[in-house]
Parts: sequence; structure tokens; C-alpha cells
Amino acid sequence: MKRTDRRHETTGSTLSRELSLFQLTMMGVGMMIGAGAVLGMGHSVRISGPGGTILAFSLNGLIALFTGMAYAEMSSALPKAGSIYNFARIAFGRGIGFTAGWISWFASSVAGSLYAVVFSEYTLHYLDLLGLLNWLPIPIFLRESGLAFVLAILFIYINYRGVSATGKLESFLTLGQTLTLGFIGAVGIVVVVSDPSRVLNFQPFIPHGASAVLVCMGFEFIAFEGYEVIAQAGDEAVNPRRNLPKAIIYSILIVTVVYMLVAFALITGIKDVNMPAWEWLGSFGEKGFGAAVEQIISYGNLVAVLTVIFTSTSALNATIYSAARASYALGRDHMLPPLIGSISSKRKTPYIAILCTSIIIATFIFLPILDIASGASIMFLFMFLLANLSVIRMRRRMADELHYGYLMPFFPFIPAVAIVMQIVLAVFIIDVSYVAWIIAPSWVGLGLLIYFTYSRTRTLPIREEILTLEKAYTPERERYLVLVPVEDIEDVLGIVRQVMVLTKAKNGAVELLHMVTMPDQVPLSDAARYTLPGKEAIAEAILYLSSRFFIDSSIRYCRNTARGILSAARERDANLIVMNWNRQTRRRGFISGSTIDPVLEKAPCDVVVFRNMENQPFKRVLVPLVGGHNSSLALEIAGLMVEKNDGRIVCLHVRQPRTPQFHLDDCLDSICSEINFQRDILESKVIESSNPAKTILQQTPDSDLVVIGASREAFWRRVVMGTIPEKVAKRCTKPLIRVKAKGPIKAFLTRWF
Repeated sequence: MKRTDRRHETTGSTLSRELSLFQLTMMGVGMMIGAGAVLGMGHSVRISGPGGTILAFSLNGLIALFTGMAYAEMSSALPKAGSIYNFARIAFGRGIGFTAGWISWFASSVAGSLYAVVFSEYTLHYLDLLGLLNWLPIPIFLRESGLAFVLAILFIYINYRGVSATGKLESFLTLGQTLTLGFIGAVGIVVVVSDPSRVLNFQPFIPHGASAVLVCMGFEFIAFEGYEVIAQAGDEAVNPRRNLPKAIIYSILIVTVVYMLVAFALITGIKDVNMPAWEWLGSFGEKGFGAAVEQIISYGNLVAVLTVIFTSTSALNATIYSAARASYALGRDHMLPPLIGSISSKRKTPYIAILCTSIIIATFIFLPILDIASGASIMFLFMFLLANLSVIRMRRRMADELHYGYLMPFFPFIPAVAIVMQIVLAVFIIDVSYVAWIIAPSWVGLGLLIYFTYSRTRTLPIREEILTLEKAYTPERERYLVLVPVEDIEDVLGIVRQVMVLTKAKNGAVELLHMVTMPDQVPLSDAARYTLPGKEAIAEAILYLSSRFFIDSSIRYCRNTARGILSAARERDANLIVMNWNRQTRRRGFISGSTIDPVLEKAPCDVVVFRNMENQPFKRVLVPLVGGHNSSLALEIAGLMVEKNDGRIVCLHVRQPRTPQFHLDDCLDSICSEINFQRDILESKVIESSNPAKTILQQTPDSDLVVIGASREAFWRRVVMGTIPEKVAKRCTKPLIRVKAKGPIKAFLTRWF
């Protein structure tokens, strides 16, 4: 067999693990509050009005909470640097994973540019009001860009110094901003209590209609993206499975409450202006926050500038951290040049990734602030959309092999709602900035170019992926492919005759598949040491089959054998999976084992599972029928297994009391016509009973073989309550065949999607 190229997986991270739950929460809060309470307030009120702003913040908080639950679940299962890059790569593969990490890097970097510019604008504006800059012969634009650049360099250096310094500074800055914003919110409440007429500032509540609220939500979404930085800290968090989910949920709740309080305070605090309060606030744009604070607090300019200093610097600090970890993860796995994944031996920080991040931040400092904010928002929407898709796919395919510290409730309703809303908000951003819809797709396009020209052939494998260790494929094969997973020689000998019968009947080809299993502590580079049982099994099977059929074979690694088999079936477009159930089930909740049950549940093609098939020939075959695709396949398989000369197939239907009558003979006529079956070897038998499983088992002593369709019930119902096919399969002592047919709708969806 031809051996494919194998490379070592990435080694464990050497980042320093020092971040506590409090520091993680403060990082998330600090990264979120930076834009929403400062830059966005004036623009938000202008776009959607006073009530629309409050509504936009509350709804964005809900969407953020939904997506935050997805991040909490995935980061608790996969706590390591990379966040959405890791999640999307494991859920969808390397290409989507790279795209997600590429978007994450850019989104956080652009957000960093935004926060540096906000700091610069407000600080210089205040100094200008004090008359301290009149002597400086430099245009305002260059002053603002220059100060923003200097600030960015300062915080890049702080991030280079180490995660401990980053976390401690972030905690201090975030506490400062939370206290100042909380003070502003408290003053607003006091103002309304003392003068209830201020509530009239909310009239009209939504002057521009509901669509304006959606536009505002899309523009302001950047204000809710900070919890992503928490998921980036998986390699540096203390007790990450416990603390990452808590920090994500806590930070979103804190920030949503603070935003709504501040928005309420700023709107109700305005008085004695010659126009509606919300129009006056909106006319100031990004400086609206400062203008409103002056209205409600003595020395409002000073309070506003102090708030900006805390909010923008804490957010800048967190975004640099997040962006650097995203690019570090890409370099660590050789998605980008390995140099980017380098770690300083002295500081234990990804210094090259920090340097590359600083280049992006410095570049976007010179764009208009509205375009920067909109561009960052749309990138975060793209990223969170991928996160919600990833959590659905990971729970569906990998729930039994990941160790979760947190599971979201109401799955998959919550991520599905978040996906719909994120698509809507991304579309509405175009009303704020056309440039955002130019920048974002351009960056994604550049990333795809890099992936296909560089990353795809250089990426290191990770343990959660499926790796092809060896393969031998014929140049061409028959249209019908029978996929036969084999564990060892005993596995092969148990079903080799049945594989020959099924393959001959379909004039098909066989692919032999062995899934390597090895301890988690063994590196992937040693996977070849564990392939010997599979090689022997494949060689034994080839001795029996190669003279009759085309034979393909492959040896693959996957941490979960069932997922590896399902992936191979999809990749190879298999028509039938044939498995041997030759061992007792040891894991609770499974009928045929932790490999066979998931394959029966999720296979993209027909499945046939054999048990105890040594006793032959089969002269009398029992086939319990209830109609449907499984019944057709069960009868077809029974016809192939029964003795050709004097064999009989007993078609049994157990009718339960008070259920609609089932016309067995009509069903048999239809099936025979559909699969071109001989009707004369069939016997029909109908028994009424309140215990169908027991009745079927009572009929088995007179039979040589039982062929039964797998249940069509949901997996959770089969595990909790049990169903007729599962009960029969578990208790039957005769040779047994379980079948699961793929229905036409599922076949169509599998083929096209």
C-alpha cells in the first residue's frame, strides 16, 4: 500500500498559565466597553433615536449572550489559544478553520485601531479645549493619528512583557472604566428620580422605525465582541474548563447592564437645548458621549476624558492580546509561517505574532473612524456566525468524545437564532458604511489565496482531526461502493462471506477501512506504530476478496472511531457500510457499542450490521416489518442471506392494540415490486400484542436468522426509553442482522450538501 506523507502534530504550548477568573472577566469586559459607551453613543442615537438605542443595546446583548454560550461550550471542551480558529477547524476542516482564524486576527486588530483612535480624539479634544495645543503647528488629523500610533506601540510593548502584566493592567483599567461608567449611570437615575420630566427625552421612542434599530445593532455590534478574547486565553487561564465559560457569561451580562444604564443616563441628562435631546446628542457623532456627560456632571469634560482613557486603553490592551493569540495559533499550526508561532523564551509571549498584529493596527489607524468601526463589526459578525455553526456541528459529531465543562441550554435553538440575527445585522451595516463591505470580503479573499497557495500543504495535524495514514485506491472503481470497517483478523473472518454476497449482488467494489486507536498521551507522529492489527486484517480480507472485486483500502486515525468511519463514508461517497458486531457492549447507553450505534444513527448511506453469522445456511429467516425504507432494505438483505433452494422468509408484523391497521400483504407486494423480489418465498404473519419486542423474541427459536431494521426514533429516546428494534437486538440469541436505510430526502441532502 502507498504510504502518505505524515508530519508531526504541533507540540504543547509553553505559554504561561496565570489568568484567574477575575482577570479573564475583566479582559472580556474591558474589550467590550471600549467602543459602545464612547464612540457609538452619538452615532447610535442619530441612527435609531433614543429608545432605539436602548433597544439595540439590549437586543445585541441577547445575541451576544447566545453566541457567548457557544463560545463557552466550545472553549470548555477545547481550552487553548486560537478560539474560533480551533473550533471551526475541528468542526469543518482546515480551510474553514484558517478562514475563521484569519477573520479573528483581522477583526481584533481593526478593533484595536478603533480604540487607539477614540483615545486620541477625546484626549486631544480635551487638551484643545484647555488651550494647551494652540502652539503646536501640526494638523489635527496628524495629531490624532500620531497619538493613536504612540498609544498602540505602548500597549503592544505591554503585551510583549508578559501575560501577567497584561492581565493585571487589564484588571486595573477595566475596574476604572466600570466604576466611572457606573457612576454616570447612577447619576442618570438620580436625575430622573429628581426630575421625572426628563423621561420625555425619549419621545419619539423609535423615530426612524424598526429597520433603523437593526442598522444601529449592526453598527454597534463591535461593542459586544470582547468575550472572544476570553476564549483566546485557553492556554493561559487557571482551570480553563471551569473559568472560561463563567468569565464569558459574566462579562456579557455586566457589559449589557452598563451600556443600558449609560445610554439611559446620557439621554435623560440632556436639558436646555434648542432641539429634541436625541437629535442634539446625535449631532456630535463620536464626541456625543463627552457632550452629554458635560450636561449631567460638573467637570463633565474631565470625567468624559477619564472614562475614555479607561475604556479605550483597556479595550486596546485586550484586543492586542486577542489578535496576537489568533495569529499565534495560525503560526503554531503552520497555517502561516511557523515564525509567527514563535514564543519568547524569556517573556513566554508570542512576540512575532504581536509584531504582525501591530502592523495591522498601525495601518488602520489612518482610516475614518466610522469605517473602522463598521469594518470591525462586520468581521466580528462573520466570526460569530462561524462560531454558532461550529458549535452545532461539534455537538452533533463529537459530543461523545469531548470533555465539556459547560453545555448551553435549548440546543440548537439558541445558536440557530443567533445565526439568523447575525446575517440580518451584517446586511444592514451597508447602510452605515459601504467601505466595510469592501474591506471585509477583501480580507477574506486574501486569506483564501494564502490558504490555497501556502497553508493547505504545510499545516500540521491536530489530534481532533482525521488523518489518512496509508491508502491504496484503484484508479477506477464500480459505481456501487461497499465500505467495510475492520478492527482485526477476527473482525474480517466474521463477515467476509456476507461482504462477498452483498458486493456481488450490487456488482460493486469494496473498500477496507481500519481506524487506528491509540492512547491520547501518544503523539500523532507515533500513529504508525499502532497500524499493525489493521494491516493484518486488511491483508487477510484481500486474500478472500481480491479475486472477485475491486479492492480499495485505507488506514486512518481519528480520536473517535465512529466519526472516522462516517467521514470516510462521506469522502468516498460509499453506498453501503458493512460492520461486524462481534463484541459485548460495555458502555452504558449503547446497544451495539459506541462505534456501531453512532454509525447507524448518522451514516450518509445504508448500513448493515452482522452478529454471530457463523451458523449457516439460513433456511428460515425472520424479518419483523413495520413498513418504510428500513423494511425494504431488511427484506432485500434477508433475500440475499436465505438458503436459495428451500429457504423461507417469515415476514412478521406485531400489531399493538388501538393502533391503525397495517396491511402486511400490501406492504410486501409493494416492496417486492420495488426491489424485484420473489414473492413465493415469503410468509406473512400478523400477531396482535401489547409487547411487540417480547412477541418478536418468542418467534426467534424457530428461525435461523433475524433481520431487523434499526429504529427511526431520535437517539435520546432510544437511550432513555428503548425501542422495539433495540430491545430485540439486545436480547436475541440467534444470528442477527440490523439494517438502517438512508431515506430519499436524506440521500438528496447528503449528495448536494
